[in-house]
Amino acid sequence: MAALAPGPQGSQGQPVALGLPAPVDLDDLLEPFARRGVDLGLERVQAALAEGGHPECRFAAVQVAGTNGKGSICTLLHAILRAAGLRCASYRSPHLVSWCERIQLDDAWISPAQLRADLARWQPIGRHHQLTPFELLTAAAFDRFASEAPDLVILEVGLGGRLDATTAHPQRSLLGFGSIGLDHREHLGDTLTAIAHEKAAVMAPGSLAFSAPQSPEVAAVLTAEASRRGCELRWLEPLATPAAGGPPLGLAGTWQRSNGAVALAMAQALAARGWPIDAVAIASGLATARWPGRLERRRWQGRELLLDGAHNPPAAVALRRELDGQQGRRWLLGMQRHKQAPELLDALLAPGDRLAVVAIPAHVSWSAADLQAERPSLADRIEAIADPVAGLNWLTAPGPLPVVTGSLHLLGALIPLLDPLEPG
Repeated sequence: MAALAPGPQGSQGQPVALGLPAPVDLDDLLEPFARRGVDLGLERVQAALAEGGHPECRFAAVQVAGTNGKGSICTLLHAILRAAGLRCASYRSPHLVSWCERIQLDDAWISPAQLRADLARWQPIGRHHQLTPFELLTAAAFDRFASEAPDLVILEVGLGGRLDATTAHPQRSLLGFGSIGLDHREHLGDTLTAIAHEKAAVMAPGSLAFSAPQSPEVAAVLTAEASRRGCELRWLEPLATPAAGGPPLGLAGTWQRSNGAVALAMAQALAARGWPIDAVAIASGLATARWPGRLERRRWQGRELLLDGAHNPPAAVALRRELDGQQGRRWLLGMQRHKQAPELLDALLAPGDRLAVVAIPAHVSWSAADLQAERPSLADRIEAIADPVAGLNWLTAPGPLPVVTGSLHLLGALIPLLDPLEPG
C-alpha cells in the first residue's frame, strides 16, 4: 500500500496554466449518465479494483470533499506541488468541455488516446461488476495513476463522500473540506445535517482534515464525526487579502480565500511530514493557479462577460457578493431540472436584472416557463432563449457586465464559441 510518505526532492518550477483540452467522444466506452443515473456505493468499485490488481494501493493520495470549492482547492494544491518540483496528478469532476479534464498528470491533461485505451482495457471488468460511468472512469484513472507513479495524487470527491468511488482509495490520511451546502439532495438528504454526515464520512482513524468556516449545522457534524472517527480536524480562517498581508491568489473571488486556506494548510501539513514544499513554492502555486469557469472573464465578439458555474444557492449567494451594485444586469442561465433553480434566482437577481433561460444540451433542464411559474413576481423579467449562440447575442446588449451561470454543462457548451483567450 502506498503510504503518504515524502516524495523525492525535485527542482522547483513554475506551474503551467493549461488551456482546456479538445472534446473526446467516449460514447462507445461510457454508458450515458442520464441512462444509468447515480448509484452510490463502494462494493462494485472495490471488487473491480481487486480484480484489476489493486491499483489504488500503488499510489499515495489526498482527498478533497465538500459542496462548493472542491475543484478550486485541488487546483491550488496541484499548483503548489508543481511549484515545489513534485510530480503530481489530480482527479476532478465534472468537466467543462472534455473528459480529459478529469485527469491531470503534472502539467498536462491525459490525452484522448490514452484515456480511450485505459477505458477500453477496463471495459470487461466494468461490465463484470456493473460499474457506473463514474466508477469505471475512477477505476481507469486509478490504474493510470499507478502506472505513472506520481509522488502524490489529489482526489476530488465526485458526490457525497461516504459512498463515492474516490473513497475506495484505502489510505487518505490528509483531507480537505470545501464549503458544504444544500445540493444533490435527491442523493444525500434534504438537510444540511444529513448532507454533512455523508461528506464527513471520508474521515478515517488517524487522518488529518482541514476546513475553513462552515455553517453552524455543518460545523457541528464535522466536529462530532471527527471525534467519533478518530480524525484530527483543524479549523481555518480565510486567507487575508493581499492588502492585509495575505498571499495573492490566481483564482478570483472572495470565497477563494477560504479555498486557499485549505490548500495552503494541506501543503504545510505535507511539508511537516517531510515533503519538499517550502514557502516560496506555496506562494508561487497560490498565485499562479488557474481554473476555468469560476468567476472567469471572457469575451464574445469583443464584448466582455463573466462565466461562473454557480449551480446551487450557496454558490449563487457567493457570486452575487462579488458583483457591484449596478442594476439592469443580464444573466444567461442553464440549470438541470433536479437543481434548486428558483432559490438560485432569489439569490442572484437584483432589481432591474433580466434573465434568459437556455436548455442545456443533452440534459433535462429548467425552462423559462417553469421558473416563471415558480417565481411569478419575476415572470416579466424571465425569457426563453432558443440556443447558446442566441443567448450570447442577447448578453451583448449595453449595460453592466453580463453573466453566464448555472450548470457547468452550459459553460462547457459555450466556452468553445467564445473569443480565443488572449496570450497570458
